[in-house]
Amino acid sequence: MAQHATHHPTTTGGTRSDGAGPAGIRSRTHTWGPPTSYATAGGRAGIELARMSLNGDLPQAPICGTLGFRLVAVEDGEAVFEGEPGEHLFNPMGTVHGGYMATLLDSALGTAVLTALPAGRAYTTVQLGVNLVRPVLAASPTLRCTGRAVHVGRTTATAEARLTGAADGKLYAHGTATCAVFALSGAV
Repeated sequence: MAQHATHHPTTTGGTRSDGAGPAGIRSRTHTWGPPTSYATAGGRAGIELARMSLNGDLPQAPICGTLGFRLVAVEDGEAVFEGEPGEHLFNPMGTVHGGYMATLLDSALGTAVLTALPAGRAYTTVQLGVNLVRPVLAASPTLRCTGRAVHVGRTTATAEARLTGAADGKLYAHGTATCAVFALSGAV
């Protein structure tokens, strides 16, 4: 069974020893198992690899645990991730950093492409387009990002995704990706 990343947020009271800064300094501990490449999982089609990640037979990518999101569903040409926003993801403006939404989009876009690849093929994102349409705050609901493959060819693939509130369906961001498709090292 695959190890899953865990987080251990803590808060401490009081003020800093120099008297500066806010009380209640927070910390977050993150642990993960060694990453596993899909190339080591044998000659399986992309949908099989994605399903193995979903059910824990392969670990999800360490970035999922680092940023607090997870793969929750896969179908042929489709992948769904969910994530929990929080103040640990803030930018200086006091909103969740756009890079968090871009990473959720990129993960759903790429995994949607993966689900349409035959055994021995892999992908990498070469172009990512992101449109942020609503701010994400610490109190924002669980976010759901659904990616769908649009075209998957021998050397290129494209996909589109939407990032919405899991409960209310409000659109927070949408994006597109172009991926290079290539043979896995050692594959025919």
